[in-house]
Amino acid sequence: MKKNVSMKDIAQRLGVSTALVSYVLNGQLEDRINKDTAQKIKSLAEELGYRPNHVAKSLKINKTLTIGLILADISNPFAASLARIIEDEAKKHKYTVIFGSADESAHKSEDLIRTLMSRRVDGFIIAAPEGSEELLSSLKKQDIPFVLIDRYFPELHVNTVTINNFQASAEATNHLLEQGFSEIGMINLKADLFHLTERSRGYKAALTQAGQKKEGKNLKEVEEKNMIAEVHQAINELLNQPEPIQAIFFGNNNLAIEGLIHIRSLNIRIPEDLAIVCFDESNAYNLFYCPITYIRQPLAKLGQAAVKLLIESIGNQERSTNNITLEAELIIQKSSQKYI
Repeated sequence: MKKNVSMKDIAQRLGVSTALVSYVLNGQLEDRINKDTAQKIKSLAEELGYRPNHVAKSLKINKTLTIGLILADISNPFAASLARIIEDEAKKHKYTVIFGSADESAHKSEDLIRTLMSRRVDGFIIAAPEGSEELLSSLKKQDIPFVLIDRYFPELHVNTVTINNFQASAEATNHLLEQGFSEIGMINLKADLFHLTERSRGYKAALTQAGQKKEGKNLKEVEEKNMIAEVHQAINELLNQPEPIQAIFFGNNNLAIEGLIHIRSLNIRIPEDLAIVCFDESNAYNLFYCPITYIRQPLAKLGQAAVKLLIESIGNQERSTNNITLEAELIIQKSSQKYI
């Protein structure tokens, strides 16, 4: 069996100290080390096939330099993009990310967290499914560092990095009102998740401020497990009521994609017959004949802030609770423009 190459072996071959080799291979004190010497160390390490001993290092610093990332549903393009950003940001801090998808199940999320805890991850970034309050409270009691991202529970005083969903939704609704649309429908998921209820609340608040007394009459909530059929039904109801809607605001990108497919099958023209705004962007919108107005969430800032907040919490015995709220951006395109 081939002997593992150590830092000491590299140091002896080059006639330098083991400490110097450690500094170079760990990217420390780079501005104080001779560049030629550093390059020789790196070249020899590669030639000899040196591999860091992560187990020994973790025992020495009492950290594994790994982060557990629990996503609600990795199949969602939003979650997949966010995961990539978190992975890249963690790498800058020399952390490795281990992924898990809870598939919108609090029970599966708990199993994933237990598994990752057995692998001694230093902390978690969690996009929590509905019904995760008890699990998150348990993590807090155990003093395990974690940050909730995108989704959170107001009654839990924990670290969060989220979007101002209320404001973004209100802005999208106000945009439609400013375009002259008075009958505006919204299709959202039926869930107790705070970020989704905030989107509905923002929509209703904007209509109330505009003087509409029955601001919730055109809000349709659908079950995710039967999403396609219920989205189709919601659109049909909104279009065939006594006062047909003139615009639809979709509460997330999956709802929007299914809605756009159905609207096209009905030969309804956008924006001539119906205006559209969507929460979240999606590459699938590019396949639609009309450029879609959407709310762009600051994914890069979300991921970067979550990683930074978690790393600051790891190893900090006197942890304070931080709640970071980021603003989204309304990208206005042809689908929400008043057709004249």
